[in-house]
Amino acid sequence: MSSKSSGSAGDSPATGRMRARDIDRVNARTLLDAAFEEGELAVEEYHQRSERAQSAQTLGELQRLTADLQPSAKTADLTPTGLRPRRRGAGGYPSGTRARDTDRQAACTLLDAGLADGQLSTADHRTLTELAGEARTLGELAQLTDDLQRPADARPDPVPPTSRRENWLAAGVAALSIAVAVGTFVAVARPATPPAGPPAVDLGIIQPLVLPRPKLTEAEGISYFRDVYRAKFGDALVDELDLYPGYAVVTRAPQPNRKVHYNYFGGFEQTDQPQTRDPKTPSVDLTALNPTAVAALAAQAPALTKVEQGAVNYLDIGGSGAGPVVRIYVGNQANESGFVEATLDGRITRTVAFGG
Repeated sequence: MSSKSSGSAGDSPATGRMRARDIDRVNARTLLDAAFEEGELAVEEYHQRSERAQSAQTLGELQRLTADLQPSAKTADLTPTGLRPRRRGAGGYPSGTRARDTDRQAACTLLDAGLADGQLSTADHRTLTELAGEARTLGELAQLTDDLQRPADARPDPVPPTSRRENWLAAGVAALSIAVAVGTFVAVARPATPPAGPPAVDLGIIQPLVLPRPKLTEAEGISYFRDVYRAKFGDALVDELDLYPGYAVVTRAPQPNRKVHYNYFGGFEQTDQPQTRDPKTPSVDLTALNPTAVAALAAQAPALTKVEQGAVNYLDIGGSGAGPVVRIYVGNQANESGFVEATLDGRITRTVAFGG
């Protein structure tokens, strides 16, 4: 895990689904520790991210917790430890090819390594090992191990042997490619007469367009999130919404008895499968939210909660017995905290101050 990517699992969706090892979780928490020491994370957010990193199951979950952090000199030595994801060779067998005993044994060896480095729980390891022993095809084995990081010395995937005719053909193609490359070099290397044409026009330096990304705890950011949420889902209904300065976590109900969790880092990503939901759970319509009034109250929240040198960690929007509420959580580096509870139009209903 390199500091350049802030513990990134890479941009590949397949890599993001890879199971996390114990060392990956440790490295992610080390990145969070450095970010907290350097003032990138407030106390409450630091603790929340650390807890999520401790229980993360995939590299994608860890990457989302550290993607918005700046590289730190303190974490420059966090480099990969030699494991790699499964690679499917272009010349591999079709997935329906029958598996040999050695193939099943190799899959079980990978599962053993996954148990040893924290990618698999004991129960998962037992179940997957039993399935590997019963697998009849290479495709069935691949499904059991595709989300595991593999040791650098792991047995490679089986590939069909190449025939002597294919070897001669490959050599002939290589020789022809070299001849063409040499001929092209000779032709290109000759000095050429510059073609006539209009004089070059200096268009000057084009300045890059930088689009500001509003903080989601401020008025502009609250409005911005509400707009992109409505564009994504077609409505503004949420069961619960946590707005952090740089990202959001939302729970919504696609149907009365189901709920789904999403993370928002410039785009919405579903974090788990739909879960059972009590149909009586109250939803909140974000169109009733007053971003200006809520943001103005958030600016006063550190003083109202008596948190010295406090800052707004996040806004929590959800239902309650008295109707929709907004809770503004404040914290500082001394782990002192408090919160202000208000209606969607910014009227205070309760204040919990530090030490009060």
